[in-house]
Amino acid sequence: MSEPISILEQTYQWERETALLESTQATLEWDERTGMPPAAGAYRAEQITYLSGLIHQRRTDAAQADRIDSLVQWANQQPDNEDLAVTARYLKRNLVRRQKLPLDLVQAMTKAIVLGQQAWSQARKAKSFADFLPCLNTIVKLKREEANLLAIDGSAYNGLLDEYEEGANEAHLQVLFADLRKQLVPIVAEAAEATQKRGTILVQPTIPIEAQRSFNRLVAEQVGFSFDAGRLDETDHPFCTTLGPRDCRILTRYFENDLLSSLFSTLHEAGHGMYEQGLPAEHFGLPLGSYASLGIHESQSRLWENAVGRSLPFWQWCTPQLQKQFPGLFAQATPETLYRYTNSVSRSFIRVESDEATYNLHIAIRFEIEQQLISGALNPTDLPDAWNAAYMEYLGISPSNHAEGCLQDVHWSAGLFGYFPTYTLGNLIAAQWMETIQQSVGDLDSLHCRGDFRPLLEWLRTNVHQHGKRFTPGRLVERVTGRPLSAIPFVKYLTQKLTATGLLVS
Repeated sequence: MSEPISILEQTYQWERETALLESTQATLEWDERTGMPPAAGAYRAEQITYLSGLIHQRRTDAAQADRIDSLVQWANQQPDNEDLAVTARYLKRNLVRRQKLPLDLVQAMTKAIVLGQQAWSQARKAKSFADFLPCLNTIVKLKREEANLLAIDGSAYNGLLDEYEEGANEAHLQVLFADLRKQLVPIVAEAAEATQKRGTILVQPTIPIEAQRSFNRLVAEQVGFSFDAGRLDETDHPFCTTLGPRDCRILTRYFENDLLSSLFSTLHEAGHGMYEQGLPAEHFGLPLGSYASLGIHESQSRLWENAVGRSLPFWQWCTPQLQKQFPGLFAQATPETLYRYTNSVSRSFIRVESDEATYNLHIAIRFEIEQQLISGALNPTDLPDAWNAAYMEYLGISPSNHAEGCLQDVHWSAGLFGYFPTYTLGNLIAAQWMETIQQSVGDLDSLHCRGDFRPLLEWLRTNVHQHGKRFTPGRLVERVTGRPLSAIPFVKYLTQKLTATGLLVS
């Protein structure tokens, strides 16, 4: 028994040391997106590329691979040791994926996406797709190569998707999005028309960004994000990153004439952050200390942003906070007004600003386009035309510039092909969580209208966060809710909400 225990300790130590390098890389990436001087971009790309090479070499190290194989064999002989079985399975899975990728490809991709994000940021400000195209060409070329090496069941796209959502596949998602589109299109048509007929019910005041910062911090802290183990900063595209077991960074963006934009992005990223803060810190760097999947991760962000943040009880608590924080500016607002306003439905261009009814249509467009980019059916040069045509087909609108079109998201500049579908999976999972939570926790509305979000967070901590990667995403959903993932709870939730706000006829 001593030899397996020694192998176990060596394996864990190696993984934790590798996590030190990964967290160092994440720190450099966080700095790049927040405060790095523009002139430092080229050298930052070299730093991150060098680290990614070291990490890849450690992830494919022959001695560590042998130790992982020994752990897998040992775990198979220890059926009662679930922790070991989970750890061995995921380490082996990651090892196999990494071994398929040559070091020069990993480093080339890393450098391309660091420079790509820098180019994207400038191109978006200039509303110029041509400024981003050279980087996009390089990234797509490299991602195609990577996808072909990782292909699953004959699908290159599956190889990319599997990085973010184990068990998901391209064919299933195509059916899922087709079914969702069929159900959502008539809902969007009716609710958007009703919103337009209702007219403007709230005009947001101009609020200095400094005042918005303090308000967003107040809300994030109230719902449960710990500032002892995290911080809130700003960037040009909101995100969340973890730099260590007790160091989670969430980032939002501000507009002086749109306080609610920063509020909802803060709630979204706080949802991600609370998940990270709820993972077992003692297992940081190991599967049991890592999130189950990005679909599960997005279920947390979308739950707090929408199921909580766009609910009437939330506004019954939050409206007095607004009026206190910004005297006179929201004097005429009521919880009911803000509830109806934040659940309006309109065919709009920007995904992160879109309503719940149209949101999944935005994701469907990106899913279809990135499939075509990876398969080679779409050339990056033709991306703007394909994007605009898809928006006309799905939403009946066409962007007037690239910033509100194909340059609005950071994901492809960061090489995150296969990520977008997890947002829709997150929406569906969140709705299924909430059905179960309402049955087990009880009357959340009476708690939330008083600003008491602890029971909801505690339920998520117990049923989702603490498990890390113990369960595959599909098994976790079924274990917690008693049934496989379905779109039915989401469509039911959305229909009930839009009926309650007067946008659908029951």
